[in-house]
Amino acid sequence: MNTRMLQLRDEAPLAEQEPERRLRVAVVTETWPPEVNGVAMTVHRLVDWLGRRHRVTLIRVRQGPRDQGTAIPGVDTLLLPSVPLPRYHELRMGLPSVGRLKNLWRAKRPDVVHVITEGPLGWSAVRAANALGIAVVSDFHTNFHQYTAHYGLGLFKPIALRYLRTLHNRTLLTLVPTRTLAENMIRQGFERVDVLSRGVDTELFHPHYRRSELRASWGAGPDDPVLLMVSRIAPEKNLPLALQAYECARDRVPGTRMVVVGDGPARAATAAAHSGVHFAGMQTGRALADHYASADIFVFPSLSETFGNVTLEAMASGLAVVAFDYAAAREHIVDGRNGRTAGCTNDAGFVEAVTELAIDRLQTARLGAAARESALEIDWSRIFERYEGFLEQCLETEHG
Repeated sequence: MNTRMLQLRDEAPLAEQEPERRLRVAVVTETWPPEVNGVAMTVHRLVDWLGRRHRVTLIRVRQGPRDQGTAIPGVDTLLLPSVPLPRYHELRMGLPSVGRLKNLWRAKRPDVVHVITEGPLGWSAVRAANALGIAVVSDFHTNFHQYTAHYGLGLFKPIALRYLRTLHNRTLLTLVPTRTLAENMIRQGFERVDVLSRGVDTELFHPHYRRSELRASWGAGPDDPVLLMVSRIAPEKNLPLALQAYECARDRVPGTRMVVVGDGPARAATAAAHSGVHFAGMQTGRALADHYASADIFVFPSLSETFGNVTLEAMASGLAVVAFDYAAAREHIVDGRNGRTAGCTNDAGFVEAVTELAIDRLQTARLGAAARESALEIDWSRIFERYEGFLEQCLETEHG
């Protein structure tokens, strides 16, 4: 294939297209619930949708000794051994499994293999599929090569980037969540890249889950601005800038509160240094929705995301979002219309935007309402129908 950017054929509206045949799809991933991250959530939703339309085998790592594999209708699940991810011990990665995957796919050959993650299991799946002549599609979800700088491993960034580029260039197509990321990757030598965005559950994440009693537990009255950050608490998430913004907002509006939802390696030290911030720990499902809706301003200073599902969840919950003009915010927020964005090097602008919203409650309410309206247009079904089209096109390319 000579083109670097695949495009879907424009034949009929996606909502009207039905799959011409049931595909045999093998999905390979090293992240899966109960891990709490945007990738695990997205792949779980994708597999559930695929299982209702095609023949699906889910190949994933075992999430601890008690993991027996949650049954998903229409999906066969194969659990493989795993080990803790270095420096992220609560996350797990697979082991090299080329031979096992070859044997599996010789006996039960899939039409297409979709590799979600780039760990040893993902790399094994690419090698096995290539060896057997099976069409393989990959996802790029995490900027692992950028994380090296946050952990004192900057010298390894070129090695990590080369590893990722080699893996993805051995697939027919790499799917990424934003156009900006696709363009950046092409400049770095990645080939055959296209965009598959993400949606949001607007029924779960909804303003009507606002809880006055939850706000009271944070020390916030009805008119006190509450800042919220939902994130792994780790160096690459840029939490210190969010805390700086909170301190500036609190100086101008003394009743300002800040809540941080999530866990991670930096939580204990950060919480000890900021006793006035409420660290709520990991929240999921309805409890997470309550936390979103009970806040007012969502602060998201991370510059290490490939997308950032939390941005859409905050928008669906009716919050005024402040983020850098990057990833999901660049795709879905227009500064001053349905949120606030700052240039990626403009820390002062980020802090100023948060402070302005803490002062101006009318602006906060207006942006939050507009954010909710924007989120209602981001529908998962259209995204997955586009994904189905990518699979069909890759099969035509492989057999053409």
